[in-house]
Amino acid sequence: MKVLAIDTASASCSAALLLGEHLLQRERLLERGHAEAILPMVDELLAEAAVPLTALTAIAFGRGPGAFTGVRLAASVTQGLAFGAGVPVVPVSDLQAIAQRALDTERAIERVLVCADARMHEVYRGCFERSPEGLARAVDAEEVLQPAAVRLPALWAEVVAGRFFQAEQALPVYLRDDVTRPSAGASRN
Repeated sequence: MKVLAIDTASASCSAALLLGEHLLQRERLLERGHAEAILPMVDELLAEAAVPLTALTAIAFGRGPGAFTGVRLAASVTQGLAFGAGVPVVPVSDLQAIAQRALDTERAIERVLVCADARMHEVYRGCFERSPEGLARAVDAEEVLQPAAVRLPALWAEVVAGRFFQAEQALPVYLRDDVTRPSAGASRN
């Protein structure tokens, strides 16, 4: 299995290449400039592993939620690479990835509530639990809300399993559909 993964939804611009059990990765903390950094990272990883893009099993990408421009960037770069190489894509929830890291780090934890800054005085929220296979599975739908409204939701049994999709299905997920509204203190001219 050869999987390239990219994420640009936060200040951490990252790319990783999984080759069986071997992992190569690049990461940079950036305020901006993800668009200029992500493709050189991908090129470095593929060159280091001597793996052509067309030999990949799939390309995984952070599909959000996260910074609007960063989520669009990851989806569009993934689409371009996948179309060009003829490989499928795997959208990965950024909140689920954080939950998985927590579950991998703390084996005694069974449930994780992940909150991330959504700007505009809101947070992205997702609740996840450990599946029998040790994977983070969604307990309910991810949402954007006021921090005071965050609660632990009731558990339900639907498993969100990783699936392969066609390149044209590398779509970002936006939990906020009104990103262009001015902030409360902004003046209108």
